[in-house]
Amino acid sequence: MRLLLVGNLDGQVAAATQIAMQRGAKVAHAGSPEIALEHLRAGRGADMVMIEVDLDIKAFIESLDQERISIPVVACGIETDAATAANAIRAGAKEYVPLPPDPVLIAAVLEAVTEENQSMIFQDPAFKSVVALADQVAKSEASILITGESGSGKELMARYVHDNSRRAQRQFISINCAAIPENLLESELFGHEKGSFTGAIARRIGKFEEASGGTLLLDEISEMDPRLQAKLLRAIQEREIDRIGGTRPIKVDIRLIATSNRDLAEAVKDGSFREDLLFRLNVVNLRVPSLRERPTDITLLANHFAKKYAEANGVPERPVGKDTIKLLEGLAWPGNVRELENTIHRAVLLATGPEISSEAIMSPDGQMAQIGPAPLGKGTSGAGAADLGAAQTDQTADDTSGLVGRTVADVERDLIIDTLYHCLGNRTHAANILGISIRTLRNKLKLYTDDGVHVPVPGDASRANA
Repeated sequence: MRLLLVGNLDGQVAAATQIAMQRGAKVAHAGSPEIALEHLRAGRGADMVMIEVDLDIKAFIESLDQERISIPVVACGIETDAATAANAIRAGAKEYVPLPPDPVLIAAVLEAVTEENQSMIFQDPAFKSVVALADQVAKSEASILITGESGSGKELMARYVHDNSRRAQRQFISINCAAIPENLLESELFGHEKGSFTGAIARRIGKFEEASGGTLLLDEISEMDPRLQAKLLRAIQEREIDRIGGTRPIKVDIRLIATSNRDLAEAVKDGSFREDLLFRLNVVNLRVPSLRERPTDITLLANHFAKKYAEANGVPERPVGKDTIKLLEGLAWPGNVRELENTIHRAVLLATGPEISSEAIMSPDGQMAQIGPAPLGKGTSGAGAADLGAAQTDQTADDTSGLVGRTVADVERDLIIDTLYHCLGNRTHAANILGISIRTLRNKLKLYTDDGVHVPVPGDASRANA
């Protein structure tokens, strides 16, 4: 993970840098927001920014938004009062970290904000065979197409290939082709020159240049517009790109990996994907098996997630019971490993006995327990993207009668707000309890604020202001 520290925090910068590096981060420092912007525009990149709270955080984040640089920003400073944290978050920061930094807190913020989990947990022969093929081709320069169902671990496999390649010490850059509007994706990939279009206030390096020397992952490439596919094909063939508004081609040196949860051969037949591009990408195909195809990994993964989320939520660590394992092994898992992770996360929060029993997985009517009656829909992403709502425990009909006549959106909103009050306004802890990503929580809170709903700020334990 690449961390960019912004500001002059005296000796605290050195302390934060040392802790972050001990946690595996590569750290860069910029003395001001202006220098930080130049760092990012130049393609040197970062996965997260930690900025001094006394700086103009709002203006910095607005500059990032204006230039379509998507990166989480965390404020930090020596102030410990709730008002300082609240002001930083209102300005757009994801979290506020008081200094001097606490190693556990820094680690939690790095994991929660960047939502990284790069370890692959497996023992099943079906998965081992894919890893063996990945080991065999990792040292080559061949383009790789990774296919598999949503939630099966395609991006983790891409990172594994990079980490075992000759480019392992260089950058791994990922871009989700499905998450960026069509009219912006070209600029994100290839960059642009100052003044090349409205809003291009400075030169911007694209992902191809940022990844030069390392690996570029094109996630969900099947969603790319056919017009842009032609430009991508040229970039792959010639190993050079043209910035928007540029006057000369730019050589790039990348290892390209692409992922898709769709059948690209079928996409070629229906005309939504170029056949020549598929040939270029699919030099080697790594098909990640679904969780249904790797049943002996369910026990291993379940216990791994149980330990992970017990630690993350500060609850007693409980083993997964044998009956629970049998139950898990009998389920279909349409959401694959991501769905299993969400299920165990919820079970960790609902379990009450010496082990995680089937009651923490199943509701009284025999259905899988959920922390919500309906999915959040588009925009929900990452391993923590679970359904929201009222947890199904041993509630009677009378307990839920008050929900009749209310919309799912209203129930969801009240659950989120109540959880925030319970966590004294701490976004990271609330997201962990709810089983959703920080990004999803932020998006929801912004909608509530825009609708005039009072949203708890850090340190807010009372509804007096609501």
